[in-house]
Amino acid sequence: MDENGRREVGLFRYALIRDAADPAISKAERGRLVRALCEREHVAPDGRLVRVARTTLDRWIRAYRRAGFEALVPAPRVVDPRTPAELLELAFALKRERMERTAAQVREIMLAAGGPAPGLRTLQTHLARQGLNIRADGRSAGKVYGRFEASARNELWTGDGLHGPLLDGQGARRAVLLAFIDDHSRLLVGWRWGTGEDVFRLEAALRSGLMARGVPQAILVDRGSAFVSSQLLRACAVLGVKLIHASPRAASTKGKIERFFRTVRDQFLVEIDDGVKLGELNRLFSAWLEVVYHRRVHSETGQTPLERFDAAGAPALPTPALLREAFLWSQERTVTKTATVSLHGNQYELDAALVGRKVELVFDPFDLTRIEVRYQHRPFGTAVALVIGRHTHPQAQRELPPAPAPTGIDYLKLLAAKRDAELGARRIDYASLTQPGGGGGGGEDRDINQEKGGEQ
Repeated sequence: MDENGRREVGLFRYALIRDAADPAISKAERGRLVRALCEREHVAPDGRLVRVARTTLDRWIRAYRRAGFEALVPAPRVVDPRTPAELLELAFALKRERMERTAAQVREIMLAAGGPAPGLRTLQTHLARQGLNIRADGRSAGKVYGRFEASARNELWTGDGLHGPLLDGQGARRAVLLAFIDDHSRLLVGWRWGTGEDVFRLEAALRSGLMARGVPQAILVDRGSAFVSSQLLRACAVLGVKLIHASPRAASTKGKIERFFRTVRDQFLVEIDDGVKLGELNRLFSAWLEVVYHRRVHSETGQTPLERFDAAGAPALPTPALLREAFLWSQERTVTKTATVSLHGNQYELDAALVGRKVELVFDPFDLTRIEVRYQHRPFGTAVALVIGRHTHPQAQRELPPAPAPTGIDYLKLLAAKRDAELGARRIDYASLTQPGGGGGGGEDRDINQEKGGEQ
């Protein structure tokens, strides 16, 4: 099993035990959750239907609590060597004699000497375990990172976060940009400046991209708390998107968005002072993104990100109903004898037929007045609100944009003014801002769609 296969197994295990591993639940609740998991069949990463034993689930839960997600990823299989020790020692000696010798060359020498020799792959493996897979100049000859690029738009999006300036009136909190970039075109498909790197702001950034640019085949992210949340996993599952978590030691896999963040620092944040208002920061970033970055020829692709993304025509966008379903949250509750359930301090009445049953409550975290009830993955009506003390999820805080700052004469506000004029007239040419002597505009409607997606 390769690295990707082991990661998929880890995600499968995490999806099974994430609720049971919650330290906030009691032992009795955990026992009920684990027993329910044992009684059901689950779809394994290879597509087979499997059952998981109670002892296995308990072991996964203990491992996750002890060492987090990495403990759920199977370790690479290590097999005791079958090659004679004296044969390996000869190979090691030949390699140390001349470090520039490759494994293939070492094997050829052993065969030329009239003796047996291990297979090439076996020899490469043992040289690597001995730390001998280095060249004479001291550089490693092991792992090589090529220039990967997705073959088409929306094949792969990469998401990450960037810390920015201190915000005005936020208790010295720094703004955080959560963004997703299309690997093929380098277009920033979805983004949001906010006050934190949590699942709500992450979903806002992702949702804006989905609304404006379509649904990707896969999303690559790191293992920050927001990126391994059950809510993001559920959203990707509903949309049919493969969620990939990058290895902490393979930072180059997210090289394109990290390179974009460097551009943001060098060309945008250098013009921003601490104390900026959040609404103004989003407005200025939108202007810079649409007027400069998306219309400037990229050094790697030879095209502007907007041209390269739009070359295949308008993307297919998800329906509002599908988007709503993807970004709903869900929690399980057992219905009491009085046909009620409690959720974040609120009380709801359910159908009496569900008394004693474990049901799934599906809801919008920003509207706890409407709760959809599902039992065994089938809809079972809407819960009747009895006591509503909280209308939003405890972690949900809407960031209302403050009043715009007075217009000043500087680089970013000039771009913002031009962008505002573009959205109003839709016929003004701004190519000259990035291409001296450049001509005709075009793409106004596309930019308006991006603006609507990016500023949500």
